[in-house]
Amino acid sequence: MKCPYCGNPDTRVIDSRPAEDGSSIRRRRSCDTCGKRFTTYEKVETIPLIVIKKDNNREQYDRGKIEKGILQACYKRPVPAEVIRKTVEQIETEIFNREEKEIPSKVIGEIVMHKLKDLDEVAYVRFASVYREFKDVNTFMEELKSILDKK
Repeated sequence: MKCPYCGNPDTRVIDSRPAEDGSSIRRRRSCDTCGKRFTTYEKVETIPLIVIKKDNNREQYDRGKIEKGILQACYKRPVPAEVIRKTVEQIETEIFNREEKEIPSKVIGEIVMHKLKDLDEVAYVRFASVYREFKDVNTFMEELKSILDKK
């Protein structure tokens, strides 16, 4: 593994253990040249997942899009970064556990909204307003009423 600090191509593993999610290995490494330490994660390579968009275009699954959407929904909300990271991992696990080669973006969006509803109601409404393309204030109010009715 190449050192991210000095570029030395040879580093050594100091410690290996399963990562928190259980699906990857966390390795602490040390560079013999510069002496710095860094962490790497080793994950099983899976068959690429294809996402079917609303317009029927297909693109490769991108975890970053889910992270970005959740981060935007949780902007200035009291949701710790660690909780967001774990939520993204849960969403990704749920997606890959379906063992499908193609998945509609609608299914991914519904999974994200379900997780956000449990995480933070304001973040959920923010995400839903963009995802469901609320056309006017009445649609927005209907969603808010459905949340309030369930309390």
